[in-house]
Amino acid sequence: MKITIVIGSPKFKESNSEIIVNSLCPMISDNDIEIININRNSISEKQFERIFVSGALIFAFPLYADSIPSHLLRFLADLELKGFHNKDIMVYTIVNNGFFEGCQNHIAIAQMKNWCNAVQLKWGQGIGIGSGEMQPAIRNVPAGHGPNKSIGNALKSLADHINNCKSGKDILVSPNFPRFLWKKAGNIFWYQQAKENGLRRKDLYIKIH
Repeated sequence: MKITIVIGSPKFKESNSEIIVNSLCPMISDNDIEIININRNSISEKQFERIFVSGALIFAFPLYADSIPSHLLRFLADLELKGFHNKDIMVYTIVNNGFFEGCQNHIAIAQMKNWCNAVQLKWGQGIGIGSGEMQPAIRNVPAGHGPNKSIGNALKSLADHINNCKSGKDILVSPNFPRFLWKKAGNIFWYQQAKENGLRRKDLYIKIH
């Protein structure tokens, strides 16, 4: 089966979405997979054609203001303008965010479902992953183990549905890691960023009136 993965992160390399996709790909490797990173640039007509003949289409992107990133929304609109509708294609979605809770992604997943309904495509499954910024730190942890246990299991469920071209229940997960430690690690990151930019720790708490 032809599978096209659309990475909707605005980053040009090493995005959290890309890390998650790299974890998923070995689980669906028996298929013909092509990855398209839309960034903020246009994609070629050949890549559009590839999407049109895919059996499964996977979107992986970060949450932006509880929603779909604007450049991805524009890309979805472009697909509609090119006549992308009523196709025998299963659509799967992976959304990650900077919050600890994976449930924060439910609105973006619902938006992707609405788009599928509008263009008459088949909805496969949505995965919402919390603490997306932890992905670089746990990228070498085997899926389904340690802090990657819940996330890995969610990806395995997704892979099973993709391989069998079936629909599944949406899954919203957070890493298996104490929330207070995640928050502490996040504070350390911002303190370091402040120092590198000539700011003091207390400057991070200044309120703008």
